[in-house]
Formats: sequence, structure tokens, C-alpha cells
Amino acid sequence: MNALFTPLKIKDINLKNRIGMAPMCQYSAVDGVMNDWHRNHLGARAMGGAALIICEATAVSPDGRISPGCTGLWNEVQMQAVAPINAFIESLGAVPAIQIGHAGRKGSAHVPWNGGAHIPDDDPLGWPTVGPSSEPFDADGTRLWKAPNEMSITDIEAMKAKFVATAKRALEAGYKILELHAAHGYLQHSFLTPLVNTRSDAYGGDLRSRARFLLETAEAVREVWPENLPLATRISIHDWIEGGNGIEENIQIAKWLKDVGVDMIDCSGGGATPKARASIGERTSDQVGLAGELRAATGITTMAVGYITEAVQANNLIKSGTCDITLLGRQLLREPYWPVHAAQILGEDPKPHMPIQYHVVAS
Repeated sequence: MNALFTPLKIKDINLKNRIGMAPMCQYSAVDGVMNDWHRNHLGARAMGGAALIICEATAVSPDGRISPGCTGLWNEVQMQAVAPINAFIESLGAVPAIQIGHAGRKGSAHVPWNGGAHIPDDDPLGWPTVGPSSEPFDADGTRLWKAPNEMSITDIEAMKAKFVATAKRALEAGYKILELHAAHGYLQHSFLTPLVNTRSDAYGGDLRSRARFLLETAEAVREVWPENLPLATRISIHDWIEGGNGIEENIQIAKWLKDVGVDMIDCSGGGATPKARASIGERTSDQVGLAGELRAATGITTMAVGYITEAVQANNLIKSGTCDITLLGRQLLREPYWPVHAAQILGEDPKPHMPIQYHVVAS
């Protein structure tokens, strides 16, 4: 059997192969509530053979959304809407996972097809944003970003409680893997990186202090997330900008996360500042090799993402020990049945990765 199609057991969760769908915002929720779009979007990739389906960045509070169209899990209505979607994903042999987070200073933006610019506070669609400081994401660009409110210690404590509350709802909604979003310049990442965090209190300064918010959040979430279910964290494994965090700093952060109960690291990159955001596209493919460095240095289960498009390529990443799981994003948008096609390319029987309803037709 090819490495890409070997099963993987993490805690009590069994993945039938090493292919996962990366979390990708759809900007299609109403008041944070998922709908038929999400059921079909997520279900199609489960039907196509991916073992792991990670739901898009889901806000822990209304002001944690990137846009008014982003999903949330801060109330019961949202939880009730997503529970049947998760049940559907499981019925197709895939594992439902969720990425929870807070957009921080990058929130309150129009959906991309409406320009993506920040929505003013006096617009009914907008809301005030928060961050480690009052510095806006981009003060000089053509897209004006509002200045966030600098979070107080009290604000930080309240935010950790929101993550915990959302984790509880995620469990009740049927998710089997929980991921904390600490990448791409959103709230948790903005505390981690010296490109943004200029605080002089206990949550700023050296690497350990900048990581304190994330580590305390992860530890608090681990207390309510069952020990038999995996807890993951997505980090920007490299800021790609001079003066930011590199692989060495993120290896250390991963070790600290492992110490507080995180089981998996989702290795993405960039996004802390406008220049770092632009570098995501330029350096995305480099993330995969860095995921291997992090895995070797920490022994933690890793998920690699970034221009993984070919079956042989993905198989070699698993075979070489670069990562434990390959995450596909845009490629799965283009080709929902990529896992089935990958099995055929690699000479595997595709049936174990297809719904039983398709077996006869595929014979």
C-alpha cells in the first residue's frame, strides 16, 4: 500500500488515509450560521475520499469573524446547524474537524467579492476590532484598515473563556478534531509575532511571553476537550519577513504547545503584515519542507499544506516522513474527487475511499 493511503490513528480517531481538506473560508454564512452551501461544500470533499475535513475558520465571538459572511460557534443556533453536517461527513467515512479562532485586527472586512476592505464601525455591517496593540494591519495601503483596540489583561482573560466555550460547543456539535487558529496574522498569531506584538507586559517581549496567550488558551481548551480526541494548532511556521518568527522560533512554540496537550501542528505560513501576507503566495511551497523540520525536531504529528497538487508528490511527503497528513486547499476546490483519482494514479483500489453507493458504478 502506498504511504498516502495508509490509515492513521491519532488518539481515538482513525483516518482512512493521509489526505485532508485544509480549512478555507467560504464567506457564505448568515449570522455565523452554516447552511446548504457548507453542507454541500464539505460533504462533497468527504464524498470524494478525503479522510479529514477541516471546517473553515470559525469565530469564537461575533467580533471574531473576518467578514459578516464567516461562520461562528458562539451560540446554540450555530451549533444546531452544524451538527447534521458533521453527521453527514461521518456517514461518508471522513472525520469532521473545526478550526476555531478570532480575526483580531483583520476582522470587520467585506466579503472578498465585495472588495474585502474594512467596514467602518458606523456601518451596521461593521464592528470594532482588537489586537495586541492599536496598530492597524495596514496604515499606509490603498485598502484602509481600522485601528484595533489594544487588549487589556481583562480582555485577554475574557477571550480565553470564549475559546473554551466554543470548544465545548464544537464537541457537542460532533467535531472529532479541534484546531486553534494561530496563523495568518489573526489574533493569536498577532500576539506570537514580533512584527505585530510590541507589548511590554506579560503578554509581550520575548518569545515565551508573546506565546503566553496561545499557550494559556491551548491549555484551557485542553481541559474541556476530551483527552481521547486530538487537539491541533495551526501556526505560521515562518513569517517570511525579516524580524519575524522563523522555523527555529516555531519549533520552540510547537514544543511548548505539545507540553500543554496539543497533539498536532498544522504548518502554514505568513500573513502577519501586508508584506508577509503577500509572501504567502511566493513562499507557500517552502512550508512543506519546514513542516518536516518541525516534525523531526519535536516528534509531534504534523500536517503539511502548500501547493500539494499531485498524487506522487503527496505520497512522497508521507513516505519520506515530511508530514503525517497532507492538506489540500485550492486543489480540492478544483477537484473534489482528488483522493479517488490519486488512488487510481498510485495503483490503489479507490473503493475504500468512495461512498458505497458508487462502488457498483466504479466496478
